[in-house]
Amino acid sequence: MTQQQPATEPLSEEMQDCIQACMACHGVCEETMSACLRTGGEAQTRIMRALLDCSEMTRVCADMMMRRSPLHNEMCMMCAQACDLCAEACMSMPEDELMTRCAESCRRCSEMCRAMAGAPM
Repeated sequence: MTQQQPATEPLSEEMQDCIQACMACHGVCEETMSACLRTGGEAQTRIMRALLDCSEMTRVCADMMMRRSPLHNEMCMMCAQACDLCAEACMSMPEDELMTRCAESCRRCSEMCRAMAGAPM
């Protein structure tokens, strides 16, 4: 018979907030990609690539924090970089409300991920 593993401590409030920011950013990136695809040729390749990278990075980053991966600090730093690039790409179309909202979400996620990159699990 195997021994039952002790219950793990809950995630810190900071980590929970970062996970929520990552998931919110993931959602708005997906929404923005969908809108870009509907508009056709107007969306630049650079913007779509940044949206795809950011969407995937934020999802993976949140997953790694939730499972307490020992690599979450490094992933948070990479995620922050992807969010920065996506915010910059989205701001190339400042007249687009969805692009502006996406850039804001990316900036918020980047800040939280940078803080989390230096935090202990």
